Amino acid sequence: MELSLKKPLLFFDIESTGLNIVNDCIVELSFVKVFPDGHHEIKTWRVFPYDYTNNCQKKMDPRASEVNGIKDEDLVGEKKFIEIVPEVVSWLKDSDLAGFNSAKFDLPLLAEEIERVRAYCEKRIADPRVPQEKKDKAREMLEGIDIDLHSKLMVDVQNIYHFMEPRNLKAAYRFYCGGEDFENAHSAEADTMATYEVLKGQLEMYQAPDKYHEIVLKNDVEFLASMAGRPKTVDYAGRLIIGKDDEPVISFGKHKGKTAREVYKNEPAYFAWIKDGEFTMDTKRQFALLKERFDKEKAEQQRKPLEGEALSEALQKLQGKFQGGKLF
Repeated sequence: MELSLKKPLLFFDIESTGLNIVNDCIVELSFVKVFPDGHHEIKTWRVFPYDYTNNCQKKMDPRASEVNGIKDEDLVGEKKFIEIVPEVVSWLKDSDLAGFNSAKFDLPLLAEEIERVRAYCEKRIADPRVPQEKKDKAREMLEGIDIDLHSKLMVDVQNIYHFMEPRNLKAAYRFYCGGEDFENAHSAEADTMATYEVLKGQLEMYQAPDKYHEIVLKNDVEFLASMAGRPKTVDYAGRLIIGKDDEPVISFGKHKGKTAREVYKNEPAYFAWIKDGEFTMDTKRQFALLKERFDKEKAEQQRKPLEGEALSEALQKLQGKFQGGKLF
C-alpha cells in the first residue's frame, strides 16, 4: 500500500561515532524523501565527525565501527556537518519525518548536530577577534539553518512495529515484506529504504481488526506518529514532558513531576544548572526558551497595576514590615 500523504514524508537513518548524543557525531546520514504523488528521492552523505571544542576529528567508538563498518580512516576527506547542514535543512524543511527508532536516537542526534553549528556560529558572531566578513558568513549560516524540528510530525516505524509485532528491523522486513533479509543491513541507505518498505507493509497488514490486533492502522501520518502512546516530550532526550494543560513537566531528578514554571518560580538557579550541566544542547535550548518565556511573562506581570487579591497580598506584606510606625 502506498502512503497517503498531504506533504512529503522524509525517512532518515544515521550512523554515528557512538551512542552518546551529547558527545558523539554523525558519520553517515541518509534521506529517502517520499512525495504525495508516490515518487521518492534519495540523498546520502558521509560526514567527517568534527569536535568543535578541540578542533579535531571525533574518533569512532570501536563498538560502533563493529556495527556500521565505518573506521576513522574512511572519513578523512569527507565534509564536516557544518559544510552540509544548509542542504540537510533544505531537505527537512517541507517534510514530516519518519524512521526506525529515530525518535530516541537519530532525531535527537540530528538536532544536536544542528545545535552545535548554531552555537559555533553564535560564538563567532560574538567574538570581537573574528573579522566582519566571517561574522556575516556565520549570520548567513544561522538564517539558512533556522528550523524547528519539534514542530514536525515524527512517525517512528519501530514504535508501530513493537506495538504490533515486537521485533527488530530485519525481522520486520521479513515479516512485512515477505522476503529474505535485505542486503547491506546497517548501512544508512539500506536501513532507510527497508524502513520505508516496512511501513508500507504495516499499512497493508493491519487494515482490519482480528483477535490478535484490535487496532487498525490508518493511512495518515498524524495517526501513525501518535502510535504506541509514548508521552509527548518538549526535548528529544525527554527531560521535559508535556503534562496537564500542556505545561512542561520535569521528568528527572529532585524536581521530577514538578512543572518547569513551578521550578522557575521557586528555584530559578535550576535553569542555570541545566545550562552548565552535561545535557544535550537541544535540552539546554528548550529550557532556555522556557526561561525566556517565563522572564517575559514575569516582566509583563510586574508592569500591570495590582488589583484584587494581588493588591491585598502586597498590602499585607507591606504592613508586616511596619511595627509602631517604624520600618524594620
